[in-house]
Amino acid sequence: MSSRVSRRRFIAGLAAALGGAGTRPALELSAAPQRADAEKPANNYDTLAKLASNENPYGPSEAVKKAMSDAAKYANRYMYPDGGIAEAIADFHGVGSENVILGAGSGEILKVADDTFLRERRKLVGPSPTYESVYLYATNSNAEAFEIPLVKARGYAVDIRTMITVTLQNYRDVGLVYICNPNNPTGKIIPKNDIRLLVDSIPDEIPIVIDEAYHHYVDNPQYEESIHYVKEGRNVIVTRTFSKMAALAGMRLGYGIAPKALIDEMLPFALYSLNAPVKYGGVAALKDKAYESRVRQLNKRIRDNTTKELVTMGWEVIPSDASFFMVNVGRDVGSLVEDFHQKGILVGRKFSPMDEWLRVSVGTEVEMNRFIRVFKELLGARKT
Repeated sequence: MSSRVSRRRFIAGLAAALGGAGTRPALELSAAPQRADAEKPANNYDTLAKLASNENPYGPSEAVKKAMSDAAKYANRYMYPDGGIAEAIADFHGVGSENVILGAGSGEILKVADDTFLRERRKLVGPSPTYESVYLYATNSNAEAFEIPLVKARGYAVDIRTMITVTLQNYRDVGLVYICNPNNPTGKIIPKNDIRLLVDSIPDEIPIVIDEAYHHYVDNPQYEESIHYVKEGRNVIVTRTFSKMAALAGMRLGYGIAPKALIDEMLPFALYSLNAPVKYGGVAALKDKAYESRVRQLNKRIRDNTTKELVTMGWEVIPSDASFFMVNVGRDVGSLVEDFHQKGILVGRKFSPMDEWLRVSVGTEVEMNRFIRVFKELLGARKT
């Protein structure tokens, strides 16, 4: 009993220190809204500049395509050799295969985490806006969320201290904490010191999901990948995907790295829905560092050139470390998305409450030149 009381006092004291004694952040529980704009391919899909879904515009590397093509011979089999994908991922990260869980994209891993840790109406804590599927999955689990607004005064940074405070003040009810680093839709990193503060401050029994879908694109010295926390034995689940850098969005492959105890809890909820070619493609992608380096360099150069031109035209852009960026267009983006579509360009949907910020995926140089040309037609230079 005494240790439980001591722990309760410690958590209460830490919450007060982070959030102000006796102060409770003005936040409400929310059930995540259902997406109204289900993504469907347009009739003229192949002719469009696809800058809406943060895809790799260059397609899989030649090595990956060959590996998938060679594996097509298993298309008619159930019990086929899978290329050792789980072992390859484990070796790549220096962990055991018991620390790996596979899914059809990292989104499936997020769903498994929600299904596992948000049962019995436990609560989710995360930033807002962020990758919204994690909140949709929570809704499907009959869970609710504390959505912590980004800090506008700090360039829409993730508010780690408030996330910690809210978690500690509700720790008996919180089942999962979620962050995306770099964050989607802003493209901003969460600095490594903030990640350390989060991991050190959250009670051990509450898993933290760190979604690193875009980590390949980051070259910011304040950024740090988080798999070392798993190796330290912390209750951290790091999710990764082959949909972005490896350009396998249409093939679906992702994974989570976590302590064995968390993996064991999650496995009963896994869907085991992967196909044979993508497993072999994933193994090849892990080895193809030259392709990764080339795409990273292209993304950075084209992203920075595009955003520089927008800033020169007078538009506000959030500095990004990812394969997308946000520009403040000074009006609700809802109708603007359709205006771009009519001009042959797909751009990101609205991410409330940042209703005037347009998310744009970084495409090829030709696609981004098309984007700038249409942007000038629709919006021109910003009037001051």
